[in-house]
Amino acid sequence: MKDAGPLVKQVTAHAVQLGDRINTAGFEGQILSNTPLALRTGPSGIAVVFRYGVAVFIGLTADEEQEFLERLRPRTFGTITPPEEEWAKIEVARESEEPIPVGGPIQVKELSLERLLVVSDALAKSVVLGRGEREVTNVFDVIEPFARELAASGKTSKSRTQLLKLMGEALLVQHRVSGRVAVSEKPDVLWDRPDLERLYARLADEYELTEREETLNRKLTVIAETATTLADIVDSKRSLRLEIIVVVLIAVEVVVAFYDLFVRSRH
Repeated sequence: MKDAGPLVKQVTAHAVQLGDRINTAGFEGQILSNTPLALRTGPSGIAVVFRYGVAVFIGLTADEEQEFLERLRPRTFGTITPPEEEWAKIEVARESEEPIPVGGPIQVKELSLERLLVVSDALAKSVVLGRGEREVTNVFDVIEPFARELAASGKTSKSRTQLLKLMGEALLVQHRVSGRVAVSEKPDVLWDRPDLERLYARLADEYELTEREETLNRKLTVIAETATTLADIVDSKRSLRLEIIVVVLIAVEVVVAFYDLFVRSRH
């Protein structure tokens, strides 16, 4: 890896989730790292691009960010509008094992590329979890009326298609968080710099990455189980209707047969 550039005392980090995926292949510029893709941007800033749809800007002006975002748009798939965002301050100070102060800056020994990559990884995962939490909350808001209706009347007026859509949304969030992002996995830079494990542990604790992922997965499980239960109820109703229709058809057929016999007996 190359040097991240001249040192300053404090910089701003801005994480933006643009979409579900960003194609990082063949990106032109002064590349500082390939996994994840990190590039020199502007006089002293860097941009870190994650394939699961997040870009983290460190030490960039608003104009520099906007210019880089324009370069990313053609490479972004499943665009999010508005994009999910998160901000943080990174400050050069003596590193310690103490937790990061609530609302305070992220303190690092130096603004080396490796440390900035560790910070970027934590911010990128946090912003993805933020989007997942919002989507799951929206799904819960939709499911709650279903559950209330079921509790009040013992039945639901919703269709199987609506319930399957809910299950699909839950599966998409789960795939994004557990599959593409792999929140529980440590950044690749730690393979070469195990001495930065403590920094990452502090960041993971500050942004509650593990706890938020576990909570999100529990909620997704509840959504899937609820949707499955409601779908089973809908299937039962459909089966009952089919049975009634079959019985009615048989009864009609019996009546028609008796009518034919009655008419023939008259002749």
